[in-house]
Amino acid sequence: MAIKRHLPNIITLLNLFSGSIAVVLAVQNHFVAAALFMFLGIFFDFFDGLVARKLDVQSELGLQLDSLADMVTSGLVPGIVMFKLLNWAIGHPVIENDETLWDASNIFEGLHHYSPWAFIGFFITLASAYRLATFNLDIEQQAAFKGLPTPANALMIISLPLIMEFQNNDTINTIILNPWFLIGVTILSCYLLNSGINLFALKFKDWSFKSNGVRYIFIIMSIIFIVLFKFLAIPLIIIFYVLLSLFSKSLTT
Repeated sequence: MAIKRHLPNIITLLNLFSGSIAVVLAVQNHFVAAALFMFLGIFFDFFDGLVARKLDVQSELGLQLDSLADMVTSGLVPGIVMFKLLNWAIGHPVIENDETLWDASNIFEGLHHYSPWAFIGFFITLASAYRLATFNLDIEQQAAFKGLPTPANALMIISLPLIMEFQNNDTINTIILNPWFLIGVTILSCYLLNSGINLFALKFKDWSFKSNGVRYIFIIMSIIFIVLFKFLAIPLIIIFYVLLSLFSKSLTT
């Protein structure tokens, strides 16, 4: 019985472990590998809640632990990715290895490799922390979300280097590596995370279309986007998710 009670928390810790690996990889500019471990962490994040509900072992500890794990996987990782992209877009060189790592003569030497503007990327991490803290205190966010969930936001940010890597379109790459575009995405991300917009949750109480029409439309359109646009589909799906939530709300009011 003790294993049953702690199983969701073990899965949550696997989320944190995956996110920690993603942090290391993102710092080293291995964005594809970082994305893989971030995806794995988000899978564990979804799976731990499912297991807790099925086993009826939901707890306050699990709720707090889940947010702490999300802070790394879906808060710190996208912040690092945006920081790296901004630094690259502004024209600073990509630094993978630093031989002066253990040189204590100038503790701020490593910061010279980065543009001060690149640190704007970490606003995503700050906004994620604020969103997770408010989420824990808001008992109303069960059937719906207020603001964009941190995993969805993290997927939107990590999609940018994946689009550049796998779709390799010069026009799209030029847009993504425009500093003003990246700053705009950062501002939009911070807003969506902590906005008052009500977004539907992908939780099915039954399988009827009447009760879950919006969810079925979202899933079908997401599949179509992925087939047509590959990794470019990820930000399109996030935008569609927000718009569909607003549209569905207007139909019911």
